[in-house]
Amino acid sequence: MIAETQPSSRPTHILGLSAFYHDSAACLVRDGRIVAAAQEERFTRKKHDAAFPKHAVEYCLREGRITLAELDTVAFYEKPFLKFDRLLHSYLAYAPRGLKTFLMAIPLWIRERIWMKTLIHEQLPGFTGRILFPEHHESHAASAFFPSPFHEAAFLTVDGVGEWTTTSYGFGRDNKIEMLGELHFPHSLGLLYSAFTYFTGFRVNSGEYKLMGLAPYGEPKYVDLILRELIDLKEDGSFRLNMKYFNYGVGLTMTNAAFDKLFGRGPRKPESKLTQSDMDLARSIQDVTEEIMFRMAKQVRKETGLKHLCLAGGVALNCVANGKILREGIFDRIWIQPAAGDAGGALGAALFAWHQVMGNERKADGVKDSQRGSYLGPEFSREEIHAYLTQNNIPFSELTDAELPEKIADLIKAEKVIGWFYGRMEFGPRALGGRSIIGDAQSPKMQEVMNLKIKFRESFRPFAPSVLRQKVSEWFDLKEESPYMLLVAPVAKARQRAMTVEEQNKFGLEKLLAIRSTIPAVTHVDYSARVQTVAEEHAPMFYRVIKKFDEKYGCPVIINTSFNVRGEPIVCTPEHAYVCFMRTNMDYLLLGNFLVEKREQKPLDQDLNWLKEFELD
Repeated sequence: MIAETQPSSRPTHILGLSAFYHDSAACLVRDGRIVAAAQEERFTRKKHDAAFPKHAVEYCLREGRITLAELDTVAFYEKPFLKFDRLLHSYLAYAPRGLKTFLMAIPLWIRERIWMKTLIHEQLPGFTGRILFPEHHESHAASAFFPSPFHEAAFLTVDGVGEWTTTSYGFGRDNKIEMLGELHFPHSLGLLYSAFTYFTGFRVNSGEYKLMGLAPYGEPKYVDLILRELIDLKEDGSFRLNMKYFNYGVGLTMTNAAFDKLFGRGPRKPESKLTQSDMDLARSIQDVTEEIMFRMAKQVRKETGLKHLCLAGGVALNCVANGKILREGIFDRIWIQPAAGDAGGALGAALFAWHQVMGNERKADGVKDSQRGSYLGPEFSREEIHAYLTQNNIPFSELTDAELPEKIADLIKAEKVIGWFYGRMEFGPRALGGRSIIGDAQSPKMQEVMNLKIKFRESFRPFAPSVLRQKVSEWFDLKEESPYMLLVAPVAKARQRAMTVEEQNKFGLEKLLAIRSTIPAVTHVDYSARVQTVAEEHAPMFYRVIKKFDEKYGCPVIINTSFNVRGEPIVCTPEHAYVCFMRTNMDYLLLGNFLVEKREQKPLDQDLNWLKEFELD
């Protein structure tokens, strides 16, 4: 525990919370510094867990070495009464439609969720400090600007919906943010994208990135129809949706019969075969989303006159749209909150309390952000990992720090697939070299192997490249850093391979078969890649492995995908990692400096109560 000091010099501790929609999370801030942050799903193993983040809170307090009694402030990421107001008005506006969901939702809110102060005190016994409730998009904006490297910058936050707001923009300067404009429910870009996610058979709030990955396989056949019938888009990026086609206002589905009629089909049944129509729908809504974000960004630049932009909200995870904004040169630099969705609201709420409410100083040097690579989750010591391995009779070898980079580089070159569990877990949906599965980006077979035999997911899904920061522009058309894997950029022309006429005439998933570059495993069918730049200061061992791979084999790029399988959250503990390793066709597992080889392992005990079938989404 932190020793008691004089009241005047005692650190101020703020706990940020997000909960009860999806991706619940907790974040601890001490005197303005982010100490810890994690999503609840990583501990409960329930993907997108929306429950009160009890386990994430326990971790944050443990990492900060404080008790609940030592917390000064709890900041919850939205205003429950204002959200309840939106729900109630929506049900009244649509009545008598939506009676079923009304009877499901409203009693829970009246009984529990609008009384959030009481609930927080019940969940955090011993906490006696104050509780703050910034608005949902204030939390997003705070998460976008306050950790950014910029002294001043514009911000744009776009998601499904908070209380009433679906999009907001404004600017931050020093230790304050100021809203300049908003769009309100039901007119939501996030919900429009989720409607197409639902319609193409993927799960809402989970499958949007699948829709984005599917888009390059299709043609933009429905763009004009979407812009004519579904959305009235203005030049400044503002819009209104034609709600006669949508059911999300109060219904249990995103779209309705009128939507079906418009597109001449119904929603795809989940897990059924993808059709060209699904791919064309994905491409069309992706193109529309990029156009809306582009227009919004231009308007924000025009109104603020600022040369830097910060992004947050679930739509900011659309790295293709982010890449387009950057390439169009609307802003000189862009910084995107790595936990851009609701999980990041916990971080934003805590920083909003520290800077905006308490008026504390914020320092920005214009170069480095304050999120420290987003490695904000749990870390396990050598002793803890060793104890787990020995207690469970798991064969292993131990590598020194000097041996490790070359050993792993050689395994990658040998086309081995490696579970990489090293240092602190990442905060946000992307694996950044803390909880990753890695492989050889130069291997033409690696994408299929990792999708079907390791991740157990759809074959069309692309993998991301991790590249040494100083060499990114040699391999990708990207001059900026992309430490959080939130920018898509084309593979450099010099690394591309031209398609034959026969390959150019392929349609749909047949496009997968062609090799497009010297790093085919991370090159999508449109020659793009979702790039992560790796810096030694944030992930020294991960950096050293890639550097050694480059020195020995002439390529500073490797595959980096999240350490999980389909339907499962990213692994958090050594146990999670070992179980995932054993239930897939990974060849090796690195737990800290301990290397575990698959062929030396005994089969898992199938009766272990923590070994469950992974849910498919």
